[in-house]
Amino acid sequence: MNNFWQNLKSSFARWMAGRYGTDDLGIFTLLAGLILSLISSFTVSPLLSFLGLALYVITIFRMFSRNREARIRENQKYLSLTGTWSTKIRQFFRRMKNRREYKYFRCPGCHQLLRLKRGCGEKEITCAKCGHQFKQKA
Repeated sequence: MNNFWQNLKSSFARWMAGRYGTDDLGIFTLLAGLILSLISSFTVSPLLSFLGLALYVITIFRMFSRNREARIRENQKYLSLTGTWSTKIRQFFRRMKNRREYKYFRCPGCHQLLRLKRGCGEKEITCAKCGHQFKQKA
């Protein structure tokens, strides 16, 4: 039985060779299709169901595509559109996680986000971005 699964795994690996696979855009379209399908199951809306199915088809097409350059360009375009938002969201959650250990504040000169270890008292800070010097209490 073990030999059967190994043969199946190796034949699938040979079939997938040269195909694009998953990326951030593919995961987004898959999750968006799933959300639309779930919403359409609660509201009897054939349009949402159709859109969810269309997103599934697009995801599968992109995964099995052999045109890697086109898929890479599509993913880069998606990342350039969503990169700043995802970075801001990730940084927000990191600040929330570390809020007891660090105090976060903005530079009065350039508004760069800075942090200072809590409990260290008042410090003279020099912004690394603009060089502005100011005092900040942690």
